[in-house]
Amino acid sequence: MIMKKMKKIIPLMLAAALTCTSLPMVAKADSSKVVTLGTDLTAEQKTSMYEYFGTSADEVATIEVTNADERKYMEGIASEAQIGTRTYSCAYVEPTEKGGIQVKVANLTFVTSSMIASTLLTSGVENCNVVAASPIAVSGTGALTGIMMAYEKASGETLDEGQKTAATEELVTTGELADAVGQQEATDLMNDVKQDVIENNLTDEGEIQNAINDAANTYNITLTEDQMAKITSLMQNISQYDYDVKALKNTLDNLDGKSGGFFSNLWDSIKSVFTGGSGDGGIINDTKDDLLGADAIIDSTLDAINNSGSNSDEEEGFWDKVVGFFKNIFGGGDEKDDADTEDVTDEENTDEEDADTEDNANTDDGTDLTDDTDGNLTDDSTGTDGTTDNADSTGPTDDSTDGGLVIDNNTGNTQ
Repeated sequence: MIMKKMKKIIPLMLAAALTCTSLPMVAKADSSKVVTLGTDLTAEQKTSMYEYFGTSADEVATIEVTNADERKYMEGIASEAQIGTRTYSCAYVEPTEKGGIQVKVANLTFVTSSMIASTLLTSGVENCNVVAASPIAVSGTGALTGIMMAYEKASGETLDEGQKTAATEELVTTGELADAVGQQEATDLMNDVKQDVIENNLTDEGEIQNAINDAANTYNITLTEDQMAKITSLMQNISQYDYDVKALKNTLDNLDGKSGGFFSNLWDSIKSVFTGGSGDGGIINDTKDDLLGADAIIDSTLDAINNSGSNSDEEEGFWDKVVGFFKNIFGGGDEKDDADTEDVTDEENTDEEDADTEDNANTDDGTDLTDDTDGNLTDDSTGTDGTTDNADSTGPTDDSTDGGLVIDNNTGNTQ
C-alpha cells in the first residue's frame, strides 16, 4: 500500500522540482557576497585572503574594517587588551534563504565557528554562510563586528543595534567562560540557556538563573558568582528581543550535527540538480585551507553534520538511500526486491488477491488477511585579535596587542 502511494508521490515531487528552474536560487548571486579585510594587513596579505576565500576583488564587494569599527560595539564590553589597536581578521559572507547559519573559522585562536554562529543568531541573522579567517594566528574576538557589517551590506538588511551589542557581549562572555571550563562546554551551556530563554519567553531573573543552573548541572560546570551574574545579565538583555524559534533551532541543530531527514535531503538534492544549487555550506566549500599552512587552526560547523553517524552501520550514504529508495519502488536487483515488486504488482492487478500464499490467508468467512510487513518502507575579521610573530617580513610585528592573545609561532607561547 505504501509502495502504491509512493509511486504517486514521486512523480509529483519530480514535477515540482522541475518548476524550481524558474525560482530564485537558495544562495544569492555573487554580487550579494561581501568580503571584509582587516585594515592593518599588508597588500600582499589582503590578496592572499581573496585567494583563500576562493574569490577575487572584482567578484565581490569589499569592506575594510578598522579598529574604530570594532570599538563601536566592543567598548564597555571587552577589555582594552581584547579590543587592541589593530585589525587583522577577515570575513567572507553569503546570505542565504534557508538552512540556518553555517560558519568556518581559520587561524582564530580564541573564538570557534560555533561561537560565531550562535552569536550571529543573537544579532538577528537567521540564514547565512560565513568564513572568518586571518593569514596569521589571531584571537578573533572582534571578528563578529566585520561579519555583521558584511551581512548588512550583502543582504540589504539593517540589524538592530541593541541585538548587535548583545551579540558582541555574548561572544565575549562565552569566550571568557571558555577560558575557565573549555570552549565546547561554554558554547553548549550558553546555547542551552539561550534556547530556553527564547523558546519559553523567560524574562524573570529567577527563571533565567534556574535555566542557567539546569544547563550548568547538565554539563557538570560549576559557575562562580561573577560568571552567573554576567550570563544572567546577558540573557535578560537577549530576552527583550523577538527571535524566530525555527531559525534558532535550525542553527542549533547545525551545531549539534543534526540534518534534515531522508526525504528532506532528497528533496533538496532534486532541487539542487535543477537549480544549480551548490549544496550546504556554499562559500565555505570554496576555501583553500592549504594556503594557510599545516599549523593553521581550522574548524567549521559543517564538520558536526558531516561527521554525525558516519561510523554507524545503520547509516547509509545519502545517494545509497536514493538508489535504494527508487529500487524499492520500481524493482530492484536481488530476489527480495523482485519478490516485493511481484507482491505489489499482484495487489494492483487483482481484486484484493495476492499470488504469494504465504502473505495471504483466507478466513472461514472469506475475508482476505494480508501480511502488511512485506514491502513496507520505513522513512524514516575583522577581529580585534591577538597576533603572531610572523617570520614573513610582510606580516605584522609582535608589538601588536590586538585581541589580547599574542601567539609566538616559534615557541607556541602567548606573549
